[in-house]
Amino acid sequence: MDLKRTLDQVKAAVAEAGAAILEIYSDPDRFETEHKEDHSPLTAADLASNKLLVARLQELTPDIPILSEESKQAPWHDRKHWQRCWVVDPLDGTKEFLKRNDEFTVNVALVRDHQPVLGVVYAPALQKWYFAARHEGAWRQEGRGVMDRIQVAEKTPERPWKVVGSRSHNTAEVDAFVAALGDAELVSMGSSLKLCLVADGSADVYPRLGPTSEWDTCAAQAIVELAGGQVLNAETGEPLRYNARESILNPHFIACASPDPAWFKR
Repeated sequence: MDLKRTLDQVKAAVAEAGAAILEIYSDPDRFETEHKEDHSPLTAADLASNKLLVARLQELTPDIPILSEESKQAPWHDRKHWQRCWVVDPLDGTKEFLKRNDEFTVNVALVRDHQPVLGVVYAPALQKWYFAARHEGAWRQEGRGVMDRIQVAEKTPERPWKVVGSRSHNTAEVDAFVAALGDAELVSMGSSLKLCLVADGSADVYPRLGPTSEWDTCAAQAIVELAGGQVLNAETGEPLRYNARESILNPHFIACASPDPAWFKR
């Protein structure tokens, strides 16, 4: 597979999904909200984006299965044999969508041997893109503007830690982590944009010491890693892996430019 060409094709599909989301976002009368079994919200925008993305990815790679938040999941006895798969969050940050603060994204990743090798994160209301592919680096783009290659920031002793945290899912564990850093500046952000702020050097570290699912992180992890950073299990210090076990819940994790061994419980 030519990952550079595939990246362009995925971006085109994600742009379509973003447009479908914005059509609903601009019409308050279409803000119907249901709730899934885990009590998380589900909107017409989630479903419209999912329908479009699944169709486009099936056209693009009919032989690669899709793991999407808003589609019925294949049983583990089938999934465990997948060598490749797409991991999709059609609308990450549904709570931010409902709050109308623009901090929601469309996430699409390609996984090979349990590792993300391509990722696209698009915030349609902000017209902000982050994308990456193996051997192609990591990039940021505003609308149709110039593509800027991105790199994680090197933390220097003379400046405070720049920490990004969840706008809607903060925990006491995160507060304790930030307090232990000492001199730190905390910025709140929604959706997978938090990981992207680590990738582009706007933040040094993102401690997520609460629940997430694989589709919440996979695309952005590709971007962080290809920008020189890491997304690591908060217990073991090992990189997060995808479609590697029956549960699609992630362990707690820390995304960073450079890890401190003291952060991990091991």
